[in-house]
Amino acid sequence: MTARRWLRSAAAGLALLIAATAVTSWIFASTLIAPANRAVSIPADFPAQTVSIPGSSHPVAGSWRDLGPGTPAVLLLHGLRGDRTSLVPRARLLVDAGFSVLLVDQQAHGETPGEHITLGWLESADVRAARDWLRAHAPGRRLGVIGVSLGGASVLLGEQPVGFDAVVLEAVYPRLRRAVENRINIRMNPLGVVVAPLLIVQIEPRLHVRPEQLEPIRGIGKLGAPVLVVGGSRDAHTTEEETRDLFAAAAQPRRLWIVDGAGHQDFARYDRAGYEANVVAFLRRELAVD
Repeated sequence: MTARRWLRSAAAGLALLIAATAVTSWIFASTLIAPANRAVSIPADFPAQTVSIPGSSHPVAGSWRDLGPGTPAVLLLHGLRGDRTSLVPRARLLVDAGFSVLLVDQQAHGETPGEHITLGWLESADVRAARDWLRAHAPGRRLGVIGVSLGGASVLLGEQPVGFDAVVLEAVYPRLRRAVENRINIRMNPLGVVVAPLLIVQIEPRLHVRPEQLEPIRGIGKLGAPVLVVGGSRDAHTTEEETRDLFAAAAQPRRLWIVDGAGHQDFARYDRAGYEANVVAFLRRELAVD
């Protein structure tokens, strides 16, 4: 093969690789932000009232378990592509500990409408809507929130201070680029560092929000409430290092719990005793449950 023919073949191969990478990044991004709507059925042995919460542009679907006046209330926010049923194990622990609980589907998830998942940006408006609903329907009570992954990002990306009396953040990514790289590497290691910029450049034209606005770590220092940061020691989506970075950016009072051996999963199911000793105890203390 002559040098010219070799160069042509190499250029064609490079062009094909670039095109394949671009297509892959487009497909991955489309999958990431596609709505995850579906019918939701709360277990019959967890009696809760189905509620529709007025939101800024759509109603927010929720389930409200009220233990009565005087009990503090905790808002529970699910992770990416989840819905409020995934929060029932945590809700059971909280109810047993004397808390009322509100579980909601964030926009484009479960039974709450939405055109795209926006990685916490539009979802943050649902957090505020749920908070305001609790203030109206549980007046005078102390309020907490548990945000899992996307749910925690939704808490941090909204206006601060957040307006809760205690905040729990579970497996929440601090910085968007690293979060995208981690998720690509799980599927196509080690292409994350190459593909991630191709995904991030799609964010503004597709979601109408600048990538720098999707940095949860920027909000944690302004929460205006005690915060507990939780992460798994073996989480490949949000690494222990990232969890510690997020914790370091938080203002006092703050606490950290690294769940030994846990990945990106339901910490309440993985370590029930640890969850009670750390998360439930934190909320009991900060929300003054006797």
